[in-house]
Amino acid sequence: MEQEGQQFAAPAFSPRPQQMMGFMDALSTVFRNKYAAFSGRASRSEYWWGYLGYFVVATVLQIVGLVAAIALSSVSEGLAGLAIAVPYLAIFAMIIPMIGVTVRRLHDTGKSGWMALIFIVPCIGIILWLVWMIEDGQAHDNTYGPVPTNTLE
Repeated sequence: MEQEGQQFAAPAFSPRPQQMMGFMDALSTVFRNKYAAFSGRASRSEYWWGYLGYFVVATVLQIVGLVAAIALSSVSEGLAGLAIAVPYLAIFAMIIPMIGVTVRRLHDTGKSGWMALIFIVPCIGIILWLVWMIEDGQAHDNTYGPVPTNTLE
């Protein structure tokens, strides 16, 4: 379809990465290189490895905090409360990169980052969110940037 002086062309094709991002590379990208980055795109492997790392670290921090609180409860209630609070502060600090990687993952599928709010809708929202996180990203450059390379930047 052509209008006067204007041509419409297909987006530039750029093949998806042939291999997935490794666990440590994904953690380094999510928590160090793109801590609060909400622009660009994230591959499936970056997203899922990042969330696995978050889950493992959060679980270990909660267990350590609970054990420390139990051990310190006989010494001081204040120290026991501090032992519970410190891990939760660290977990809270990790929420920012997790929101960032979710927004970048939605960008990879061609959706706005605001679509992450669909998670709030009971039942249907969680199902849609899961489908969007699992689906393959667009194989061409989109309005959010080039295809992710699955390499450290």
